Amino acid sequence: MSPSSFSTRLTLLALLSATTFYLLYKSRRRLKPLKQLTLNPNPRKGKLFFITQTGTSKALAQRLLNLLSSNNIPFDIVDPQNYEPEDLPKESLILIIASTWEDGNPPQNSKFFVNWLAEISTDFRAGNLLLSDCKFAVFGVGSRVYGETFNAVARDLGKRLRGLGATEMVAVGEGDVDGGALGSVFEEWSEKVVTVLKGGLAVENENGIVYESDVGSLESDDDDDDDGGGGGGGEEIVDLEDIAGKGPSRKKSVNVAETNEKLDGKREMVTPVIRANLEKQGYKIIGSHSGVKICRWTKSQLRGRGGCYKHSFYGIESHRCMEATPSLACANKCVFCWRHHTNPVGKSWQWKMDDPLEIVNTAIDLHTKMIKQMKGVPGVTQERLLEGLSPRHCALSLVGEPIMYPEINMLVDELHRRRISTFLVTNAQFPEKIKMLKPVTQLYVSVDAATKDSLKAIDRPIFGDFWERFIDSLRALKEKHQRTVYRLTLVKGWNTEDVDAYSKLFSIGKPDFVEIKGVTYCGTSATSKLTMENVPWHSDVKAFSEALAMKSEGEYEVACEHAHSCCVLLAKTEKFKVNGQWYTWIDYEKFHNLVASGRPFDSEDYMALTPSWAVYGAEEGGFDPDQSRYRKERHHKSDR
Repeated sequence: MSPSSFSTRLTLLALLSATTFYLLYKSRRRLKPLKQLTLNPNPRKGKLFFITQTGTSKALAQRLLNLLSSNNIPFDIVDPQNYEPEDLPKESLILIIASTWEDGNPPQNSKFFVNWLAEISTDFRAGNLLLSDCKFAVFGVGSRVYGETFNAVARDLGKRLRGLGATEMVAVGEGDVDGGALGSVFEEWSEKVVTVLKGGLAVENENGIVYESDVGSLESDDDDDDDGGGGGGGEEIVDLEDIAGKGPSRKKSVNVAETNEKLDGKREMVTPVIRANLEKQGYKIIGSHSGVKICRWTKSQLRGRGGCYKHSFYGIESHRCMEATPSLACANKCVFCWRHHTNPVGKSWQWKMDDPLEIVNTAIDLHTKMIKQMKGVPGVTQERLLEGLSPRHCALSLVGEPIMYPEINMLVDELHRRRISTFLVTNAQFPEKIKMLKPVTQLYVSVDAATKDSLKAIDRPIFGDFWERFIDSLRALKEKHQRTVYRLTLVKGWNTEDVDAYSKLFSIGKPDFVEIKGVTYCGTSATSKLTMENVPWHSDVKAFSEALAMKSEGEYEVACEHAHSCCVLLAKTEKFKVNGQWYTWIDYEKFHNLVASGRPFDSEDYMALTPSWAVYGAEEGGFDPDQSRYRKERHHKSDR
């Protein structure tokens, strides 16, 4: 063998050996088991943090803790407000369940923790190895309707922790509380976390870690025929909102029924969790998006103990009034929400839709069943019970935003066909819907604040252009010919000083009436910090109303009051004060005849004389003298 031939072979052998060694090295780098996390015989327990405002994240954290315990993985559950952030470098395992609150900010209980992490991650003295011995995973709890700020806190936490050198075990999970699949998304994420903590095989790529069950998807970007799925591209379609932005593995086909039943986004509005919460509060759920509930004033007038403020102001028979809604969803998360935000939210109709006739039929059926349950209750006479079984009024103001329902006009038509009057309340975020609405007996717009900043603080709207929508809604109200109302809810310490700003809104919508009511305290809630200190006295409401009437320079006067409801009514003088007498009541038979005629009509065509006991300043304070006043014994101190 010549020296040159031997040298060539030796060079080739060295090259092959180097190549083989390099390929083996790369394969070991690509496929390697995660290190067992319990090498230390006396390990420090992992920390499971919950960042919460309403309690949802805390509940999810407890679920995860139970799952970890069942797998013999020791963790401590921690409230960030009781934790010293400077101890983070001592931790080896961190799990965070994080809610996003207003404007993409963290809830109050975790602001110090989150802010500290943000500051230290930009401090050059800390460096990018501060948390190099720590492994973490973050799950976000938010609402996709907030757009760019959806799960902003969770995403930011993941970014900060990575920047400080921590290893991300599982990509940030994104749960949508209003998307209907929060539970299943969280369960999937939790199982991945447990798999990693128990030493599951992982694959590293530029985006982080992908699980062994997903390795097949890395092998080919173009060919899906080798993954054993047996299906075409159609089986991979999934509503991303329903699974909180987490696409399906190519190794596992998606069961559409498990995500949200439909591929076109037409899912049911009322999830099992929402249904359970509302039913616990006494609601009867109709179909997939409507509800009905018996009002306490309905019960009161059935017993002859007095009607609601609508009885005093407009002459409805409270015991014949049905409180309902065709849309449990809303576009606001008001601080004084009666329902403590147990109903869904949305910017547009994105759910399956029930037939309006079926909604009306079911609502009346459920309402009458609740009326029948009043039989035998002290004070309920057979005459009033029979009247109550035939509702004559419908307050479309139970919860949510009724005007969102696409078939609202057909539903109103059906109620009017049965000669049931309609009192519809809208939250002033859908001006186009107001323009398209057919005449109702009385149309309300909630005017919860008079300035942009206070409206944002009180209503917590989900629309970015909420103020423009609010003003446009008032303008749309001006074009209506039926009775129109501004409904003001006074919250002491929030909006009771804005008399001048409120008066300026009168010229925009030119309402027939202005209802001014003190906020109703609905108990403590994680979603609202209101207390009894925020509830104005009736004397406060009267003083505010008189000041507002004075600002109008005679255009409006204080017409009625209902002291029991802490409510006062302003009415447009030129329309409803005739020869010194108020005509705020409604001639309901005349209204239905006008609707049936198909001819144009306006609010003056069906007004009726207000009885003297309902007029502002009357000795009765708006209480019907034909009813029996019942006063509860109070066992708490009061200074008034």
